[in-house]
Amino acid sequence: MARQARLDSPGTLHHVMIRGIERRRIVDNEEDRKDFVVRLGKLASETSTSIYAWALMSNHAHILLRSGPQGLAKFMRRFLTGYAVSYNLRHRRHGHLFQNRYKSIVCDGDSYFTELVRYIHLNPLRVELVADLRELERYPYCGHGVILGAVKNEWQDRDSVLAQFGSREGDAKGGYRRFVEEGVALGRRPELVGGGLVRSLGGWSEVKSQRRRGEPGLSDERILGSGDFVERIIREAETLAQRQLAAKGRSTKVERLIAEACKRHKVSITELRSGSRRGKMPEVRAEIARKLVEGYGITIAEVARQVGVSTSAISKSLGKSYSS
Repeated sequence: MARQARLDSPGTLHHVMIRGIERRRIVDNEEDRKDFVVRLGKLASETSTSIYAWALMSNHAHILLRSGPQGLAKFMRRFLTGYAVSYNLRHRRHGHLFQNRYKSIVCDGDSYFTELVRYIHLNPLRVELVADLRELERYPYCGHGVILGAVKNEWQDRDSVLAQFGSREGDAKGGYRRFVEEGVALGRRPELVGGGLVRSLGGWSEVKSQRRRGEPGLSDERILGSGDFVERIIREAETLAQRQLAAKGRSTKVERLIAEACKRHKVSITELRSGSRRGKMPEVRAEIARKLVEGYGITIAEVARQVGVSTSAISKSLGKSYSS
């Protein structure tokens, strides 16, 4: 089955899971762990990506984040590539470090935000990297201690998490601590990372209940949320894809128009975009500009970029006033 496209609109809440290739280790020592955390924090700050929860284990990691203006894909590519190169240099190795395709789930924050924070922060305890909750609170390679103030990471958004448990920091920390303690007995939570319908409805009990009622349910492997949330996210993704396809199609038409005009006037595209004013170049630019502005609704600024001159030069060549 072909892989589905990622849902990658900026500002989306994602649960990201990273695994070593063939389940191999992604950290071998303290230097690796510190490098992983420093890179995560620095890149989050640079890209305005909000990190709410995270946990680094030996061969995998979990991150709950809200993507910045550049989206998730660019953030993850920079993060994983940078860390893998650094790791390989330190350990004198070659080849891939991570599985080629990290896993990301778009999440309904209204329903699952605190559940995901708790699930992610309990990972080191579940895999026995720490002995108990007291040790987890001091564990520097997990966001739990940051929420409680025992570990300092300025780049982690602890305020948004604490705000879910109270308006005063002391009360909020107490509420959060109790919430995490209650989660220990819940064990592994397959509904938070498992199949689409199980994930969307919040567990097998809800799936069975819905089936008994004969109610249809929309699900998607890439989404954690109710059927309505799944439907909305898919609809938004389809709208974005249509816009991107239209923009790509328009870009192709613009390139074709420019190429045809240059061929007809026997000038090169390189010369057109060089800013040269020799011979027929001003006439060719004016013809192209008029067609792009009037025929395609392209802005003056974009036309100027396409033909290699200033916006004022394009406005002058058109002989009228256009809004850029």
